[in-house]
Amino acid sequence: MNAPADAPIIDVIAPLEQEGTKAVVRAWFKAVGERVAQDEPLLELETDKVAVEVPSPGAGVLVELILAADAEATPGAVLGRIRIEQGEATAQSPVQTKPPPARPPVADGEHRLSPSVRRLLSENGLDPGEIPGTGRGRRLTREDVAAEIARRSATPASSAPGEVRRIPHDRMRRQIAENMTRSLAVAPHVTAVFEADFTAIAAHRRAHKAEFEAAGAALTYTAYLVSAAAEAMAAAPTVNSRWHDDHLEVFGDINIGVGVALGDKGLIVPVIHRAQSLTLLDIARRLTNVTERARAGRLAPADVQGGTFSISNHGVSGSLIAAPIIINQPQSAILGVGKLEKRVVAREVGGADAIQIRPLAFVSLTIDHRVLDGVQTNAWLTRFVEVLEGWGEDDGSI
Repeated sequence: MNAPADAPIIDVIAPLEQEGTKAVVRAWFKAVGERVAQDEPLLELETDKVAVEVPSPGAGVLVELILAADAEATPGAVLGRIRIEQGEATAQSPVQTKPPPARPPVADGEHRLSPSVRRLLSENGLDPGEIPGTGRGRRLTREDVAAEIARRSATPASSAPGEVRRIPHDRMRRQIAENMTRSLAVAPHVTAVFEADFTAIAAHRRAHKAEFEAAGAALTYTAYLVSAAAEAMAAAPTVNSRWHDDHLEVFGDINIGVGVALGDKGLIVPVIHRAQSLTLLDIARRLTNVTERARAGRLAPADVQGGTFSISNHGVSGSLIAAPIIINQPQSAILGVGKLEKRVVAREVGGADAIQIRPLAFVSLTIDHRVLDGVQTNAWLTRFVEVLEGWGEDDGSI
């Protein structure tokens, strides 16, 4: 039945936890006057990290949009209002408190596309007819569009001689820029650089890679980095902290964010929660899972929330050193790992110097100098390198 005029009205609330980043209303799935079911997706919010659908808190009629598309939504903000249905259903026509907003016409093939899919297609200038759908009935999904965007980003079109191309900033790029600027403005960045020998973990990886794959995990070097970073926190616990004007908040859980590149779209930082309690296999499984979902655009808000430390494995794209790597606010430090390459080094063997070829990489720790000094920074890096270089067969066993 219709919701009577005196029926209770409930608010649609923005999620309270957004990991300190702005959220924007991307699209409403319902118009004012339309009926909604309990837990039916009502609208989509987007941050620089994830897009999330907000479900209806009850069944009834959408009577008001408080925040329209493109409006900023702070945590806990009222997004809209629903008049709750009561009693048995009747054949009466639905009420409308005001006419529904006009919707842009769409082609016949686009009527089956969700608002988030249409938005992705529009922002990136893509023709839905050129992308194969993998959803039910070959429906085009958000993951299909994200995969196509990633594919095209890997081979960007070149400009003709003398041509100047203007590429509009999408919302994710603008918000990444704002976050980077804010981090540099509030935190004095200082970077220390060490060199790490990967001989031990390279040997361990060769010996266990197939075993991990059989257990559903890709054994990447990043898994070792996460495990070693968690162990290094014992040498300098304040690396795992957050600055406040009147105190320092030091965390017991070590929640490590790992940057995942999204091509020209920037990067996203899914979090491996409570890394201090995980085995190497646990870490590898979680990394495999969140990396795949990040590149498919399927991360949930919880996947990027609660981080206390971050890792930037920038060496995968070829750089030896990047400094400073911008700290992921409100954290206090970020680890950078450069390109792994074979280098000639001098080592003592049997009491005599010997020239050897070893797989080495520069590792850096960029710190918020309000929180940390050189003593803690170097102690952390020293322990981190010790863990990597001393990795043995007993470490990280399944």
